[in-house]
Amino acid sequence: MAVFWKAVAGGLLLTVGLLGGPAEGQGNERGKKQVSGNSVFFLSQVRDLWRPLVHTAVNLSEINSIKSSFEFRTYDPEGLIFYGDTKNGEDWFVLSLMNGIPLMQISKEGMLVSVEGGLKLNDGKWHTLEVSNQEKFVILEVDGSTGLKVGMQSQQTEEVMSGGLRLAVGGILIEKEKLIVQFKPQLDACVRHGSWLNISVPWEAEVEELWPCYENIRPGSYFPGTGFAVFNTSVFQTDEDGELRVQLWADFRQMNGTILSIKPSQKELELKVEVNKNTKEVTVSFREEKVILKSTFRKLLIMFAKSELRVVKDGDGSQSTPLSVDPVLTTWTNGLLAFGGLLGEDEDGSHFLTGCLEKIQVQERDLDLDLAVKHTSISSHSCPA
Repeated sequence: MAVFWKAVAGGLLLTVGLLGGPAEGQGNERGKKQVSGNSVFFLSQVRDLWRPLVHTAVNLSEINSIKSSFEFRTYDPEGLIFYGDTKNGEDWFVLSLMNGIPLMQISKEGMLVSVEGGLKLNDGKWHTLEVSNQEKFVILEVDGSTGLKVGMQSQQTEEVMSGGLRLAVGGILIEKEKLIVQFKPQLDACVRHGSWLNISVPWEAEVEELWPCYENIRPGSYFPGTGFAVFNTSVFQTDEDGELRVQLWADFRQMNGTILSIKPSQKELELKVEVNKNTKEVTVSFREEKVILKSTFRKLLIMFAKSELRVVKDGDGSQSTPLSVDPVLTTWTNGLLAFGGLLGEDEDGSHFLTGCLEKIQVQERDLDLDLAVKHTSISSHSCPA
């Protein structure tokens, strides 16, 4: 395992078209980097969970209207977009996605409200979002049309708003336990052209440099050749026939490196699937056996049965290739499953995957790489187009 952690600790390398360069900014007296609010923000940039990517604070006396707008793009169905609060976090607002649909959660004067609705936004297109506070209503507009409207009225005497207001993108400034609806905060998304409260104030970045976004994207998980994503195999259950299926969709001709590998607990590496862009071949190796396929197919099924491992191209059972090794399913006992690299043997990173996996399924269910322990350079839900 020491080699594994050494392997995933490599740096970031992007060689594709990017939207915006590193944000220009300068440090302040506390050592935090200051950036413009209309910078390009790549929300999945690595940092602690729930920690904002950028944040700012203003005095309410400087604000004429509580309204912010920005452009937003993602294929990710779930994650945190932005947060705002007053009274040092006593009253707060959170905007996120749940199943691709906007979700607003609000705490105001002791009242807690959660509402979701509108069209799904995880279609990979740019959408203009505007959030405003108009008297007793909080309103979310999407592309010029009202998406959500929440009214709140307390029986208490309403206080005149004063003091400070804080904003954060990609994170929150309160404990996550205060949220009414719990969700996964990581979001593979891009925010740009932000206009926050109609004033120009510097934002503090919680990272040394802001990563740019891809200029154009398509659905999938992108591996830039610098690391891999790892799951514990115990989270995947066999079906009623005692079988387990892993399916991969991709243009395998455009990929290079290790697509996946499996290493049982306390054992040597047992399975690896590798693709060679130069020879246009995909090699599936299981223990002492291997099969070599021409990479002209677009879908690969690897089926683990009780006494054999079967490889199927493009869903055509007539072209399946069995690797008879008994027992096969012991491979899944408390082991590790990696996408994008070679477990335990890739000390120099030479086998890391470069390319886009358009879709990954285990047991007929889409696999979300955000649930894995993964290298920070991997984009879970989008690939450069």
